[in-house]
Amino acid sequence: MMLSTSARHSRFAATTTIMVASFSNAAAFSTATSRLTSILNDPSLITCDSPPSQTFDVIDPGASAAQFKDGSAVIAHVRRMGRDDAKDAINRAHIALPDWRDKTTAAHRSGILTKWSSLIKESAEDIAKIMTLESGKPLAESRGEVNYGTSFLDYYAAEAIRPNNSGGGFISPSPFATPDGAPRGKMMAINEAVGVCGLITPWNFPIAMITRKVGPALAAGCTCVLKPSELTPLTAIALETLAKRAGVPEGVFELVTADRELTREVGDEMCVNSIIKKISFTGSTPVGKLLMKQSSDTVKRLSLELGGNASFIVFDDADLDVAVNAAMSSKFRNAGQTCVCSDRFLVHKSIEEEFVSRLAEKVGHIKIGHGLENGVAMGPVISNVPVKNLSKKVEAAISDGATCVVGGSPLVDLGPNFFEPTILTNVDTNSLIWCTETFGPVVAVTTFDTEDEAVTMANDSSVGLASYICTRDMSRIFRVSSALECGMVGVNEGIISSASAPFGGVKESGLGREGSALGIKEYLNTKYVFLNC
Repeated sequence: MMLSTSARHSRFAATTTIMVASFSNAAAFSTATSRLTSILNDPSLITCDSPPSQTFDVIDPGASAAQFKDGSAVIAHVRRMGRDDAKDAINRAHIALPDWRDKTTAAHRSGILTKWSSLIKESAEDIAKIMTLESGKPLAESRGEVNYGTSFLDYYAAEAIRPNNSGGGFISPSPFATPDGAPRGKMMAINEAVGVCGLITPWNFPIAMITRKVGPALAAGCTCVLKPSELTPLTAIALETLAKRAGVPEGVFELVTADRELTREVGDEMCVNSIIKKISFTGSTPVGKLLMKQSSDTVKRLSLELGGNASFIVFDDADLDVAVNAAMSSKFRNAGQTCVCSDRFLVHKSIEEEFVSRLAEKVGHIKIGHGLENGVAMGPVISNVPVKNLSKKVEAAISDGATCVVGGSPLVDLGPNFFEPTILTNVDTNSLIWCTETFGPVVAVTTFDTEDEAVTMANDSSVGLASYICTRDMSRIFRVSSALECGMVGVNEGIISSASAPFGGVKESGLGREGSALGIKEYLNTKYVFLNC
């Protein structure tokens, strides 16, 4: 991401001045090219009157080499915000906290979340197009993510009014007695909002990662400051606009847009600022560890959803059609760029040939291209950096003895950020592609003989987010699910995420859970009160 200037703007196609409708005078501004605004029904999702003075570029990762060369790969210029802007946003959230936490009912907050969800659904097509242009995912996946994202707002609108939310709690029998032996006093546990929260979200799910954090935070009575990925800030801008239209008060949901250079100082401010009481982060394990260290001096609450390297175990009794379909959905969604994508495929040696043959046939029918093109099932990876990393990993795996069955190369004719769907067999379990998260459309296959061997190989990782198993044996399902060292297990299924399910990992895949009733607990403190009455 590069700092934009007025001279730099002049070389691009005609632009329309736009911004996010903010909750304060320190709004996040942007200018967008007509390439973006011309396909929106409601450009006012991100429009305003005057451009910012300092911006960074938002790039269409699915652009062709020619578009990157002539500058038309740039779809918008977003305000470049840093530490001082983050401080201001945190202070505004702090000022807004007492009224939001103490002077609104749970039913009122629930209603606002419901209205916000409704407005997003009304603008679903626009948001999906914005998401596709800035993240590269196919339009069908973006439409699906809008539904997935709003499901968190709907879920936490319902959770807001339940007895386990802020203001609720429980009463326990008193263990204390009066001189005559009767119970003395009342013991109460009361749930209270944590306070101001700092939320940091990734680029691979530009709406869902925001609503999965902001939804429970607002439902609990917290205020929050969001720092979205510098690669996909436009979806966040549209969401903030709709939040204001839904009635979210000023300061309750603040947005800070920073480029790659300033992201570190914004994150640092969130961690060291004593006003922030909780950090919720989705991203890489190294960055999560850094945030833990930076937050230690102020002892913040932390929710960390970090890296994965998911295993996908196919046992000899599996229904291979079911297994192949599960593998396709788990591996190639968003071009393999999800933290729960299957990376390490463990296939029983007696069925490997048949499984790989069927999978290769399916892979051969994947239509690859720009996400806005009709029928495209897989778009680009997010930038050219992962293309280079994928190429190196595939080449290293082949050097270590792997066989490339399908793919294995960048698709330079489509653009600099495209990579072929790839299947490797006979992968060495010490190779880089096996030992590290792939985050791309590469299937790495090795074989096993026994159940114990498969479980041991699956657990041989420093991370433990998700795992998948394919089998028809019910006893094995429970036995292996219990033995796997991960936070989530998919059985005969490749997509398992849901607003009503707890999402999170073990080991170095993070702390805490998002989604389900457990998700709102991450934004609550419990206060014990004893009444001697």
